[in-house]
Amino acid sequence: MYRTYIALLLILLSSCKYFSKYPEYNKTPTGIYYRLLYLGAEEKYPEPGNFITVDICYQTISDSTFFKGSRTFQITQPEFEGSIDECFLIMSEGDSTSFIINADDFFHKTLNTKLPGFILPNSEMKVSIKMRLIRTEEEYEREKEEFLAWIEDFGDYEKLILKRFIEEEKIGVEPTKDGLYYIQILEGNERKVQEGDVVLIDYEGKFLNGIFFDSTRKRNKPFEFVYGSEMQVIKGLETAIGMMHEGEKAIVIVPSPLAFGETGSSTGIIPPFTTVIYEIELLKIYTKKEIKNN
Repeated sequence: MYRTYIALLLILLSSCKYFSKYPEYNKTPTGIYYRLLYLGAEEKYPEPGNFITVDICYQTISDSTFFKGSRTFQITQPEFEGSIDECFLIMSEGDSTSFIINADDFFHKTLNTKLPGFILPNSEMKVSIKMRLIRTEEEYEREKEEFLAWIEDFGDYEKLILKRFIEEEKIGVEPTKDGLYYIQILEGNERKVQEGDVVLIDYEGKFLNGIFFDSTRKRNKPFEFVYGSEMQVIKGLETAIGMMHEGEKAIVIVPSPLAFGETGSSTGIIPPFTTVIYEIELLKIYTKKEIKNN
């Protein structure tokens, strides 16, 4: 059924040119602006339930980037017209596409949070997507098992490097059950993070050799995101922040399964199987109630 919808939608896009405030874009019947940047080699569209691997970039309408990364996840049926899920479903494998979607719908309905201060109410935002891979659930699980078996030796090597670092630096804390090392360096207040809260953090990321690869402090721009929502931060950071109180500062040592995994970061800055260190300060927590009242 959804494939029929996609086919009709693409026919409309190819045969009609909509008059709009974004003349370089076509517009879908559900209100999404659409501009194909690169056409993939074959027509292979995802369906709800498939696993997709995408490079994704969120920008303000004036092209200021506030999120960029590579993600693999299971795609779902769109819950409302004009949702970001529709963007994924109208892309073929290999396509690169720029979309303009309603920012209020994305943050309120998709992420279930408030609009960030840098985006005006009743405005739009840009989403750039590169559709790298489409797999059925069966293909995804099979390939995952095969790949994990192949890379087992690489994972063992990383464990040896991390063990040596822990011993040389005399890290006295025990890791969590999934391997995260959490070292508190400044206590916070009584407010603890809950799922759905909006958190404001400062962080600096570096390798085990001390070389920095990212810092919100150097940019003088703290990072705000919804705790517990997908495609926001790496798993290790989310786990660490879930242990923190407002005002708390900590150092966390994050092994690759909780960081950038067996592929490394999409930018190429973080190699595969690389343990990283973050110094995090939880500056502010906005609860669901506070968000609703605002």
